[in-house]
Amino acid sequence: MSSSFDALHDFLESVSPQNGDTRLADSLLLGFDTETTGASVGRDSIVSASLVLRVPQTDRREDHAASWVINPHRPISPAASRVNGFTDAFLTANGVEPKDALHEISGIIATAQSKSIPLLAYNASFDVGMIESNLRQWGLPGTDISLIIDPLVIDRAVSTRRGRRTLSATTEYYGIEPDGDFHDAHADTVAAVDLIAPISELHPQIADMRLSEAMEWQRQAYMRWAHSFNKWLQSQGRQPIDETWL
Repeated sequence: MSSSFDALHDFLESVSPQNGDTRLADSLLLGFDTETTGASVGRDSIVSASLVLRVPQTDRREDHAASWVINPHRPISPAASRVNGFTDAFLTANGVEPKDALHEISGIIATAQSKSIPLLAYNASFDVGMIESNLRQWGLPGTDISLIIDPLVIDRAVSTRRGRRTLSATTEYYGIEPDGDFHDAHADTVAAVDLIAPISELHPQIADMRLSEAMEWQRQAYMRWAHSFNKWLQSQGRQPIDETWL
């Protein structure tokens, strides 16, 4: 694995554009994950981010990746710190400036999107919302992220198993060994990208999904899941969710 911004940038610039007829199983994928000061999109800030470019039919040893630790210039919540291990002191001493990191991250994402390379994130609404809100927070231009693959949305649609669907639970179900500890942005990104191969092998309709179909397919899948989940919430006397996918 090549692990630097320059290597990822240069490799991405060298690849040929994909098109809407590209099958998901044959597509390059740009994995993305963040660790943050808290769980509120629009209020909290990114403290760590990772991008991992996966070439189809290769494994993680061939990935091109880059990671950032960012000084958010705001306190990290105790709950978030317990999950991701970052402290205010560490981020102040070791984090790069948000504008510099966000400029690099959004530039890589924009280049990939221009070549029809999907941005892949597990529970993508959170990570995409975070990068978009942080760009606004620091007065940077937004990035038009219009081609996204969310393994969580896909797995909910094709797997009827019971139990939790956290990233760790889902990768365990599909037999994926983590590349490091969960709640590390790089390890989580690799794990999320790793999911596409076994899901595609078990569900040919996912392997054959064209990129031009992917967004609408996932939106419809999310709506079906949310409808079912809300029926269950209401049966338990709880408030339904009022959220949409990307």
